Amino acid sequence: MNIIEVTNLSHRFSDGTIGIEGITLSIQEGEFVVIAGRNGSGKTTFLRHLNGLLLPDTGAVRLGGVSVSRDIPRARQMVGMVFQDADSQIVGETVFDDVAFGPENLCLNECEVKRRVIKSLEVVDLIDIADQRPHLLSGGEKRRLAVAGILAMEPRILVFDEPFSDLDYPGVRQLLHQTLLLHKAGHTILIATHDLEKVIAHADRLLIISDGKVVMDNAPEMIIKDVEAFGVREPCASRLGMEIESWLN
Repeated sequence: MNIIEVTNLSHRFSDGTIGIEGITLSIQEGEFVVIAGRNGSGKTTFLRHLNGLLLPDTGAVRLGGVSVSRDIPRARQMVGMVFQDADSQIVGETVFDDVAFGPENLCLNECEVKRRVIKSLEVVDLIDIADQRPHLLSGGEKRRLAVAGILAMEPRILVFDEPFSDLDYPGVRQLLHQTLLLHKAGHTILIATHDLEKVIAHADRLLIISDGKVVMDNAPEMIIKDVEAFGVREPCASRLGMEIESWLN
């Protein structure tokens, strides 16, 4: 079943710059998709159309058959986006309050809000610091807090924009581990990155965006050798001739 359907999607910014152009694709429910491309290629612009943060000049995005532009609140509940700058998503005085912000704005009752917050904090392993001030957290903890805030909205699709940027090695491992658990639990996962090294071995599918267009779309092992033509570094293991499946061992 296709949970995301994108048809001839184009967006031009107010200064005339083309953000994305003529993108058509579909994503099945439960897929793990990596979207790669050099900085400025259009990855973030594309992702922001999935929940109505940007609206297209031409074309459409449909989630479960319903146009995003027709029902933006529904789209934002279906698609949770974790931005590169986790600080921009922090709004609460405490970790608990921050995660509660989204459900409270859905006008849920207090018991349901508490249930969602506790469940989400347990998933990202932050329940023990629920009373801590968010700005005192490490970079990796802030990213996991952003994930918890999204999970509390109970989305079906999770979108990560450069999630591993500026994280140290433990932070990368923690966030990747949580992301893989969420995928295993049935979430559709989209990760935009210019660095394939950390995540490509887990992906079902790789999209390459260049100059606002999808120029490659296939299973990672089918196209990994060709990504450097579009400003994406080929992972070291691939350079050494290792099969992608072996990277997980």
